[in-house]
Amino acid sequence: MAHVISNISRVSPETVLNYRGLSAATVHEASGGKGALSSRIKPIYPAMRVCGPAVTVKVRPGDNLILHKAIYVAQAGDVIVADADGFPEAGPWGEIMAVAALARGLAGLVINGCVRDAEAMNERGFPVFACGLCIKGTEKTSLGLINHPLNLDNVTINPGDLVLGDRDGVVIVSREEAAEVYRKSLAREEKEETIKVRLKNGETTLDIYGFGAIITARGLTEE
Repeated sequence: MAHVISNISRVSPETVLNYRGLSAATVHEASGGKGALSSRIKPIYPAMRVCGPAVTVKVRPGDNLILHKAIYVAQAGDVIVADADGFPEAGPWGEIMAVAALARGLAGLVINGCVRDAEAMNERGFPVFACGLCIKGTEKTSLGLINHPLNLDNVTINPGDLVLGDRDGVVIVSREEAAEVYRKSLAREEKEETIKVRLKNGETTLDIYGFGAIITARGLTEE
């Protein structure tokens, strides 16, 4: 089995552009509740957002050699999605790698693990989503896999799938479903705008969603 697969199919640039205006929560709901990565994975600075096709990387915890290679396999606009098994005691990505990634035009990093140099990467405008921060360095000895399917937090991620992340977290949309999920996301946004207008005009969530009837059925009593 080849460690690196260079030629992959990606969601289109038009699809990426469309998704940039959506929230991760909206897309997750429009996907039927699929694709959300663990709540541990958050932007290292709240305002960071990421959107682009996935370049998947399987990393040995405590080693970042294959991540260095991934920077030069990925293409402009790609998001590196790395599985480090959630290992918290190493920072396999930092400022030097962010500078290298920016020079390649990469859109960001999502990692099931920790990173370091958070302030420097924020100042450079490189979006990073991680489980946390760790100042400890890594070995550079082990190979891994690039552009093979990952199972990350029970979410299957194939190379070229759509990655969308904001302050709430990260959602993955399969390449094949991206167009349909986008349409459903727009419909959901339109519906919620209508609901917000109704709330401002005095209606309640209890009435709009039928929650009042559920509460009554559960036997709520008031004095």
